[in-house]
Amino acid sequence: MEAGRDVLIVYDDLTHHARAYRELSLLLRRPPGREAFPGDIFYIHSRLLERATHLRQERGGGSLTALPIIETEAQNISAYIPTNLISITDGQIYLSPSLFELGVLPAVDVGKSVSRVGGKAQRAAYRAVAGDLKLGYAQFEELETFSRFGARLDEDTRKIIEHGRRIRACLKQPEFAPVAVPAQIAVLLALTAELFDHVPLDRMPDAEEALRAAAADIPAEVRERLDTAEKLSDEDREAIIQIARQALARFQPKPEPESKPEAQTEVKPNPAEPEMNIDY
Repeated sequence: MEAGRDVLIVYDDLTHHARAYRELSLLLRRPPGREAFPGDIFYIHSRLLERATHLRQERGGGSLTALPIIETEAQNISAYIPTNLISITDGQIYLSPSLFELGVLPAVDVGKSVSRVGGKAQRAAYRAVAGDLKLGYAQFEELETFSRFGARLDEDTRKIIEHGRRIRACLKQPEFAPVAVPAQIAVLLALTAELFDHVPLDRMPDAEEALRAAAADIPAEVRERLDTAEKLSDEDREAIIQIARQALARFQPKPEPESKPEAQTEVKPNPAEPEMNIDY
């Protein structure tokens, strides 16, 4: 960092570090603190992590990013050590065992994963599309439990669930397969415009791959504005959505042909039979 370079330090993991420090403290007959942890373990972790910083240009412009890893017991993020690190760091990424069992990799829980810095650290294009998706995904997670019990769902609820399943499918990402910024924006915008909602779930990986490939057709000036512009204009949004709509057209289910009405056979009177006039 002092040489002007960008440095990443991963601490794996501070939960075991705290337990080992507690055992040493008890052996040395030092008093344990809250929840049987020494009171100064918070001070040690804070001194360790607060060295992460970004230097000014006159000091070289280097940066140091700290990524501490901790364990949770029974998914309890309000325990002593998780609470310590949450109060020290600028954000958290929570990996959910439930999502891992469902095959969602990386198993990032978007509800418990938060950033204290907020959207200011994001590109404007991400801020323009991520907010609606997070709200829609939160609604989906609340309603998903009811759908598993076979409850009767109205049409609006069914649409929210189907939309949320497509969001979850797009959040899956293979290992060692980074996605370029234009491709990410194209996928997120397609989700926001509900272009994936009619794509069958088993074809979602192919549809997403086709859309990522089509993102290369985004005009160069639009791609440049995705990195530099302060907000995503309506024209750029519409241009990307149009490319996404064309890429996903072949994954949409074909409409069923309308059934033609059966031809009615006209019954002609038999001239050999006399007509009967009946008065009522």
